[in-house]
Amino acid sequence: MKLQEKEVLLFDLDGTLVDSAPDLALAVNRTLKDLNKATFDQDTIHHWVGNGAKVLIERALSGSAIIDKELDETLTKDALTIFLAHYQQCLCIESVLYDDVQEGLLSLKAAGFRLAIITNKPAIFIQPILTGLGIDNLFELLIGGDTLAEKKPHPAPLHYAMKQLNVVTEQCVMIGDSKNDILAAKAANIDSVGLTYGYNYGEDINQYGPQWCFDTFNELLISLKR
Repeated sequence: MKLQEKEVLLFDLDGTLVDSAPDLALAVNRTLKDLNKATFDQDTIHHWVGNGAKVLIERALSGSAIIDKELDETLTKDALTIFLAHYQQCLCIESVLYDDVQEGLLSLKAAGFRLAIITNKPAIFIQPILTGLGIDNLFELLIGGDTLAEKKPHPAPLHYAMKQLNVVTEQCVMIGDSKNDILAAKAANIDSVGLTYGYNYGEDINQYGPQWCFDTFNELLISLKR
């Protein structure tokens, strides 16, 4: 099946549509400062993004992508609360859309594609970011990392999206920058697009076997053009 024959485009958010790493790093470092912990440069934090807020904070407290098994649960819970409060205040300070995203989404919507967001970011942040960056009112469905009990790479958010949109797997494609997007799509038996410019922990997304892979958002748009 050709990519342009798909009807429903399920988009990841961070690293796919939005370069949110600067603001996430800002909120992480403000949290660490509040806890009298060492802070980290933006590039380091960039590699910790993609598994939701709790994992991001656990990595920050561990100072590594590999979470310290001895982390204090109370500290983690307190740090997460502090982080969420800080991030709420800096959602769109330095975050930007990747090149061609705004115009591209508008053209896809106009071409008849149905658009949805499936992200591991807490749901409370999705709409404010979309509004702040001028791409609100384009998506039929917004699914966050806490919308369901499970998040990507579990297939549950994708199954939920299909149910809510009343579509089947063949009509959909999952588009993301992370192995979590590709693994979730495979588990849900949905085709996927891997984008190489995002936050895939320094790994080549090709190794996870998406059906299509592109280096820029514009390349995706060309392949979707009807």
